Amino acid sequence: MTTDRFARGVALLGAVFWLVFGVWAFVSPHSFFDTIATFKPYNKHFLHDAGAFQIGLGLALLLGLTRLNTLATVLTASAAASVFHELAHILDRDLGGKTTDPIGLGIIALLTIAAAAAAWPLTGPASSQPQPQPHPKPKAKP
Repeated sequence: MTTDRFARGVALLGAVFWLVFGVWAFVSPHSFFDTIATFKPYNKHFLHDAGAFQIGLGLALLLGLTRLNTLATVLTASAAASVFHELAHILDRDLGGKTTDPIGLGIIALLTIAAAAAAWPLTGPASSQPQPQPHPKPKAKP
């Protein structure tokens, strides 16, 4: 197995892992707590936050497999995490936090979305980007 194949396989497994558990923690935090994250006390908002960032990690790995524009990939994953984090603060506003949290997090989410949108057209697929070259083998001495 080549190192590239190994790395891509692990990235795919990681993407599935983070996306499945992230969506689960975000969509059904109590079920996630009862089944996986049995650390007491139960805190709906922290599980929403954890899910938001796990979704971002999963998306980063999934987009990384496409070998597209690196900056756009990272910004898109960060935008996804930011949007879900924003949603967590909106959904959980009755659980605490500051009244300014949704505003500040919303600004961060919007800026990150705008930056991701701006970064996507900068370059095409990775095949058009310079690829790292393998190290040359040392020449045998006569």
